[in-house]
Amino acid sequence: MPKSWRGRALAAQPAKAVEPTDRTRWHRLAALLADMVPGARTIRVSQRDPGHIWPSPYTRAYGAQGQLIRLNRARCLTVARWVIRAHPELSWDGAYDLDLTTGVLRPAAEAYTDASGER
Repeated sequence: MPKSWRGRALAAQPAKAVEPTDRTRWHRLAALLADMVPGARTIRVSQRDPGHIWPSPYTRAYGAQGQLIRLNRARCLTVARWVIRAHPELSWDGAYDLDLTTGVLRPAAEAYTDASGER
């Protein structure tokens, strides 16, 4: 029996759904991946695993000072698939870097360019 106020049943209130934006989704993904890969600050994702001839999801994780963090195969594939599925609009021919502190995904080639735009 529903609660009532002065003998009448309360009217149902419409649910107030908050539509998540892309920005909040990226932050949530970055937070989940930071929990999955402790100590990582940047994750590089690509479709080119160096050990395979065919396209295969691949991940490398780097710490705050740029040191490589080793990932087992299952974690490597899971992280890569999550990032690729979260950004289906991108062409995954090249590698992308995901900054886990901001949730920003940018092409990995930008990491190698200096302020003048030279490589």
